[in-house]
Amino acid sequence: MPDRTLDILLSGRDLSREQARGLMRQVMAGDLPPVSLAAHLVALRGKGEAVSEIVGFAEAMRERAVPVPVRRRDLVDTCGTGGDASGTFNISTAAALLSAAMGIGIAKHGNRAVSSSSGSADVLEALGVAIDLDPAQVGTLIDTLGIGFLFAPALHPAMRHAMPVRRELGVRTVFNLLGPLTNPAGVERQLMGVYDPALCEPVCRALAQLGCRKAFVVHGEGGLDEVSPAGPTTVAALDRGKVTVHEFHPRDAGLDPVPLAELAGGTPAENACIIREVLGGGRPGAAAAVVLNAGYVAVAAGVAADVRGGVEAARRTLVSGAGLRLLDDLCRASNELAGRAVKEGA
Repeated sequence: MPDRTLDILLSGRDLSREQARGLMRQVMAGDLPPVSLAAHLVALRGKGEAVSEIVGFAEAMRERAVPVPVRRRDLVDTCGTGGDASGTFNISTAAALLSAAMGIGIAKHGNRAVSSSSGSADVLEALGVAIDLDPAQVGTLIDTLGIGFLFAPALHPAMRHAMPVRRELGVRTVFNLLGPLTNPAGVERQLMGVYDPALCEPVCRALAQLGCRKAFVVHGEGGLDEVSPAGPTTVAALDRGKVTVHEFHPRDAGLDPVPLAELAGGTPAENACIIREVLGGGRPGAAAAVVLNAGYVAVAAGVAADVRGGVEAARRTLVSGAGLRLLDDLCRASNELAGRAVKEGA
């Protein structure tokens, strides 16, 4: 089968949903040699990933994912593709923290950096959050605090066969798309950033076929896999099975654009400092990005009717200091579950 699927891709044709599902099952079983996996990934990227392929791959990954048991419903994930090469701080992670402080249930799926300098796992560790928890402990955090971090390698152990090839290639592949589509807590609401605006609509259609109820798939000004506070953002919106595409501008939510330079990040430690400053009421330019993305999360969660209302609620929460308190609570609770002490303001 691998030779056949590779021939299909190299001829510029799309794999069917069933073919993609079968191929991913081989990857997860360790039956696909590294050189063959690399060839498939490069061929997929060169052709462009089709909706049928994205859905089939995601379905196979969901089959083998370790489930996170949660009682809370209407959870939202802010996991994006990463790999946008923009060099910003971890905006979606900060937006997840602020959204949780707004009372929105967050199941944040993520990983360490693969094609960027700081993944969500890296920055959360730098903030003092324990990420090496078992699924039940993550579920406990979500049910009690309203937020938990789902560390992808621990919950998708079958994907260990693909990681060496991903790291060796060092470029964006379909796996960047699949992480956000395979949340082990079964979320049905998402804000998902992608590294290419051309992916917004097909990824949104893939989410619809995978059973997502409400989602925004975005690519922002400056090449961001976030809603951009610097200028226009391409938005594919999914609501009750219908996908629409539009352009959003910060002024639509009552925000003045901010220079991209104000969103610059660095190492995980540097990004952790930025997030703490933002949640503490500082860095207004960076805060605009966090508030804007949290506003979209509020709409995805159904707690705001529109983005302007979501942004206003996010801004009130930020000013109240609730985001920073939530972060400190998450550090304390996650480390207690992991059996470690945590320093204040870690």
